[in-house]
Amino acid sequence: MNKQELVDAVAAATGNSKVATVEAIDAVIAAVTDELTKGKAVQLIGFGSFSTGARAARAGRNPATGAEMQIPAAKTVKFTAGKAFKDAVNRK
Repeated sequence: MNKQELVDAVAAATGNSKVATVEAIDAVIAAVTDELTKGKAVQLIGFGSFSTGARAARAGRNPATGAEMQIPAAKTVKFTAGKAFKDAVNRK
């Protein structure tokens, strides 16, 4: 499912217009992104939680040339599925 298919499904389920649904979905994504950018976690009970983590700098290899290179440290985003979400997926 891509974003447009998500908008169509949510608009059909709620009876809202697609324009209003796009605005709502964009607002949710922006709110989650904003909180994660601040280093905070976002918990959606029954669905899951988003959090940030850190990946240390490490040595790697260029796959094309085989030359060793340094991979810089980076922040990562983690998603942990909630129990209700896991149960729903495993029922199908």
